[in-house]
Amino acid sequence: MRLGLLFVLAVVTAVHGQGLPDLGGSGDAGLAPQTERRIGESIMRDIRFRDPNYLDDPEIADYLGNLGARLAQHAAGARQDFEFFAMRDHTINAFALPGGFVGVNTGLLAAADSESEVASVLAHEIAHVTQRHIARMLGQQDKLQVPMLAALAAAILLGRSRPDLASGAAAAASAGAIQTQLSYSRDFEREADRIGFQALEAAGFDVHAMGSFFEKMQRGMRVADDGTVPGYLRTHPVTTERIADAQNRAASLQYKQHLDSPEFQIVRAKLRAEAGDARGALEYFQSAVREKRYASESAARYGLAAALLRVRRAKEADAELARARAAGASGPMVEALAARVKLGLGDRAGAASLLGEAHARYPRSRPLLYAHAEGLQEAGRNADAQALLTESLRVHPRDPRLYQLQAKNYAALGKRLLQHQSQAEVYALQGSLPAAIEQLQIARAAGDGDFYQLSVVDARLKELRAQHAQELRDRDLKR
Repeated sequence: MRLGLLFVLAVVTAVHGQGLPDLGGSGDAGLAPQTERRIGESIMRDIRFRDPNYLDDPEIADYLGNLGARLAQHAAGARQDFEFFAMRDHTINAFALPGGFVGVNTGLLAAADSESEVASVLAHEIAHVTQRHIARMLGQQDKLQVPMLAALAAAILLGRSRPDLASGAAAAASAGAIQTQLSYSRDFEREADRIGFQALEAAGFDVHAMGSFFEKMQRGMRVADDGTVPGYLRTHPVTTERIADAQNRAASLQYKQHLDSPEFQIVRAKLRAEAGDARGALEYFQSAVREKRYASESAARYGLAAALLRVRRAKEADAELARARAAGASGPMVEALAARVKLGLGDRAGAASLLGEAHARYPRSRPLLYAHAEGLQEAGRNADAQALLTESLRVHPRDPRLYQLQAKNYAALGKRLLQHQSQAEVYALQGSLPAAIEQLQIARAAGDGDFYQLSVVDARLKELRAQHAQELRDRDLKR
């Protein structure tokens, strides 16, 4: 299912299922922050579970999260948590959802020539969230009925990422209302540019990158801007105006060079190595290394090693990774690839050992933590994996991936109650309370738990049932 269609379905579900609070006048925020977050979570559930283009890669998400967090620290009005994620989409784009969720297309990462260009787009999207633009747009239509609000919300979301799909969403709402709202959103785009620029500068990035990347996006979106898209769905202001504004702001400041992080080029190489046809990816990196067509030799050789591993040429991948290290490649992503190469060579014990050493060297890397636990599981060291996961969950008690790994580990150990108890926490953290309740019911009936374990399950089951019942009552009151 396409991402745009999921936006429509999720927004309609969120608005119908959870209702909207009373919407005030033009000066009000429109949606309460809690409702805005729920709408965003509803959209994210559909993206994670139904959209095949959702990129569930902890290394990519970790990179985007660190980059986004650096910008969010300097974003005016940032009062909520952010979650950054990637979508497999070759188009140059990013989008913000209600409640602090920011998606980035892989095409944007591939097209960026510098980390500052990526940061400029993230800063813009963060500003859309901190200034609550979607909530304020919906707040302008206080007299619309719920179905039209849902269609309007979908059109606003789609119009900024997929104008072709937005036209279908807009058909369900009043053209006049849509035109008024999206015309007003041009001011929001300017505001997001201005506030995003301030965050970009404060975070130490090259502010000239915003104007240069806007020019690149203009070239990439030329097909969508050739007059075939209805004018009232063009949520961005005239692109040349945004370019000029960004360039004028940058010209007023002293130039400061920003060096890209090593992870920037490694992330781009990984995406290229894992995209499309495996043979095509291999030929691309072989050619790039042979002809020295790269911005970073270490990243190009990392990409070649990843591509070789993808076509099951692990020995060659091992040799190429050694060359990447000699060229300066280092960091958690390099160590994780080295462990995957060892697995490709059939050395499970070596992979687990390497990941243990790497995790000790980079203790703050969540992807290495996941890889370390998985490496221990691959090596049959489930007791060690369990000790690692138990300790890690004390530090990161709201990490669904850790609970997912714990559920897998308990399954390998034959502990069914604990397996389904952990799986319940995965669903609860992802906002799917009915699924979490079902898992706890299965855990209770597993038949292998002691009195204490059953008591814990019963207490959590009671808590989640009460929480779900309260959500249903709130939903009914808002209808």
